[in-house]
Amino acid sequence: MSELARNSVKSRVEKSPSLRRLYNNIMKDLEKVEQELRLFSRSPNKLISDISTYLFQADGKRIRPALVLLCSKLFGYKGKEHILMSTLVEAIHTASLIHDDIIDNSKIRRGRESIHARWGPNITVLLGDYLYIKALGLSLQSEHSQIIQILTSISARMVEGELTEYYLSGNLDLAEKDYLDIINKKTASLFSASCQIGGILGKASKKEENYLSEYGANLGMSFQIIDDLLDFTGEEKTLGKPILSDLCEGRITLPLIYTLHNDGRENRKLVVELMKQKDQDKESLEEILKIVKSNGALDYTYKKAEEFSRKSREIMSQFPKSTHQEALSLLSEFIIKRRK
Repeated sequence: MSELARNSVKSRVEKSPSLRRLYNNIMKDLEKVEQELRLFSRSPNKLISDISTYLFQADGKRIRPALVLLCSKLFGYKGKEHILMSTLVEAIHTASLIHDDIIDNSKIRRGRESIHARWGPNITVLLGDYLYIKALGLSLQSEHSQIIQILTSISARMVEGELTEYYLSGNLDLAEKDYLDIINKKTASLFSASCQIGGILGKASKKEENYLSEYGANLGMSFQIIDDLLDFTGEEKTLGKPILSDLCEGRITLPLIYTLHNDGRENRKLVVELMKQKDQDKESLEEILKIVKSNGALDYTYKKAEEFSRKSREIMSQFPKSTHQEALSLLSEFIIKRRK
């Protein structure tokens, strides 16, 4: 095991006592995944190699790989394919972030320059495509045709979610059900796939496999809703990006949807006027934030995330008690309480 991979995982979990506890029994496997990600980023093409290395050094939580590992271990899996599959779901996730940053014109990702800001949109979109194609190509090594099908269909589903979000960007009439559909495709689908893949590797029954898929979907919904909530309540230093970046990028998330559909006519009118400004200044954003904080939107959003989190815990309670089952249950709590 390379010292670089070991230190990378160690650094990541030491920043979060909760993650340290959750990942305690899969640390060695996570170190192997980290090493595979570094191998994944190698290429004879220096530009691809340099950008990919920059990408996979970022301080991600590696939740999706952890889900593959934990769900496979839930059934006592002893093989090696879980390392490759964990690597591929993280690569697909990273590719989706690259495309997301291009569309949103995001300059910062995880406290550093985004690939888009550093290398420009033309190179970046091609790199995102490269990661998707390479990940799907490597998935052909799987002994399970179902896993290949899952990764292929999920990749298409994530892109579909991205396209829908872009099409509806800035639409102040966006309904909650449409928002939930977008995050289900963009985020929850890969959480669900990661858990299902772990179950397939562990030879779970079809019923257990479905439970894992449902657990992951609810976990992913909770994760994204909290992510959107933190755009209003978080701190820039902790988040690694400016607060209210979603607002600036025209993303209509649940706190704003609640405000536009449930606040009084005057506040709705003011928010609409402020959102329609071409260049929103700090004062305009702070005024929107003030309105959102005053009408119960943040509490409503948190409760919605809690609902999905509770469902995921209820599903996980169907499995026999074990260290891995406990870790998966605690992951639901970690996600709902996280601050970045």
